[in-house]
Amino acid sequence: MAYIVLDTAKEKMEKVIAHYSESLNTIRTGRANTTMLDHVEVDYYGSPTPVNQIAGITVVEGRTLVIKPYDASSLKNIEKACNEADLGIAPQNDGTVVRLTVPALTEETRKEMCKKVSKFAEEAKVQVRNVRRDANEAAKKDETLTEDLEKDCLDRIQKATDEAIKKIDDIAVTKEKEVMTI
Repeated sequence: MAYIVLDTAKEKMEKVIAHYSESLNTIRTGRANTTMLDHVEVDYYGSPTPVNQIAGITVVEGRTLVIKPYDASSLKNIEKACNEADLGIAPQNDGTVVRLTVPALTEETRKEMCKKVSKFAEEAKVQVRNVRRDANEAAKKDETLTEDLEKDCLDRIQKATDEAIKKIDDIAVTKEKEVMTI
């Protein structure tokens, strides 16, 4: 039973790290990246739909995202969704496509993006610690464990927590370097 608790905790921690990595893709680095639009949802015939499901998204010249809708009638809704998504980029609608030109980041903007990275990292760490807390409670409630097995299980959960937090910190440092690179 103790190993089931440990395996479940590790699996949940890996999911937190994966979600954290995905959320970092939405942070601008000064280069255009199609993953910046992963969380943009367009009102498409009354239901919120991810923009990448109703349009083709391409990167042009490294700094411009071009969104070409499969259905031309959704162009205005895509433009509206990009405005509301708080990307920090003004969409330009030319009648057939929506263009998002990613501006070069200023030093101040880069520092702001690093703060966002740190905020996301802290949120991920809190989630990992919550997983640890739940796993510790489950191990303590398990009456089939001897005192030594329970202590071993708690130690292993703590080691898994430390590893997950180290991964989160490493990912954050890498992303901050990427953001600060001119």
